[in-house]
Amino acid sequence: MEHYNVKIDAFEGPLDLLLHLINRLEIDIYDIPVAEITEQYLLYIHTMQVLQLDIASEYLVMAATLLAIKSKMLLPKHEEELDEMEFDVEDEENPMEELVEKLVEYKKFKEATLDLKNMERERGLIFTKPPSDLSDYAKEIQPEKTELNVTLYDMIGAFQKLLRRQKLQKPLTTKIARQEIPIEKRMNEILDDLREANGPKSFNDLFPVHDREIIVVTFLAVLELIKRQEIHIEQENNFSEIFVTSMEGVS
Repeated sequence: MEHYNVKIDAFEGPLDLLLHLINRLEIDIYDIPVAEITEQYLLYIHTMQVLQLDIASEYLVMAATLLAIKSKMLLPKHEEELDEMEFDVEDEENPMEELVEKLVEYKKFKEATLDLKNMERERGLIFTKPPSDLSDYAKEIQPEKTELNVTLYDMIGAFQKLLRRQKLQKPLTTKIARQEIPIEKRMNEILDDLREANGPKSFNDLFPVHDREIIVVTFLAVLELIKRQEIHIEQENNFSEIFVTSMEGVS
């Protein structure tokens, strides 16, 4: 299968991924369980590598930092050593506190960014001219109505669940046949399926074959279709099922 590398603009950095995991696991940002958050972070990094997504070095640096913090916190400390080091405990830097401070600051900036975007959107609704007939431009402005809270991290999380489900449903005996599918062909197949469905289709239904290569190609095709604004993604509630619709069928 020909390698197809995809770079997604929605990746905003390792702090963005950590904040997503904290919100998803409903963790107190000031009381982060290092072992659990490190495991989830590495799982996402591994999934990105399986999908052949471009991973910036800062993601790997953060992974190394989390592992170092986890290792340091797991190391046993004898009472004698604690007594000897008692006088300079306050002078020792706590890498976890530094990470929490960065996360808190990043969260503030991200929330401020959302507020600014909302203000920009509200300001964009103000006009100083008489109303005009914009029916001829309805199709051009339609994509603006499809903004939802489904992020790339939600898509990767759904892909993780799909891989686990496919593994459980995989037959004990099967005939292996290598099949190479160009990503453009898979994109066209997905669009055809969505047109025939004539409505929302479950994200999981886009993966009928238990072949790992086909699963990866299909997921990359979905990401590319999202990037081109040819399909519409919706999710009623957090962690609920994701549905896909062709943009031709979105009113």
